[in-house]
Amino acid sequence: MNFIAYFIIINFLSLLLCFLDKKFAIKNKRRISEKTLLFVSVIGGCFGFLLGMHLFHHKTKKIKFKLVYIFSIIWVLLLIIYNA
Repeated sequence: MNFIAYFIIINFLSLLLCFLDKKFAIKNKRRISEKTLLFVSVIGGCFGFLLGMHLFHHKTKKIKFKLVYIFSIIWVLLLIIYNA
């Protein structure tokens, strides 16, 4: 049960970070670092950020993000299978 709660929270956080970074970009304010966005994805927030990428049209053209998210999704799916 703890894994499910963690998974929901980290993906919500990832979606929120994507939203905030897009808003900061529009307003020319200080951005959330790419390292932070990628890190949150790798530790389980890949689905939230993937949703955010499409909802907010954010980081959709960056190859680095696409590759990391493919890796992250595979990684998270393996963790889900292992913990099931």
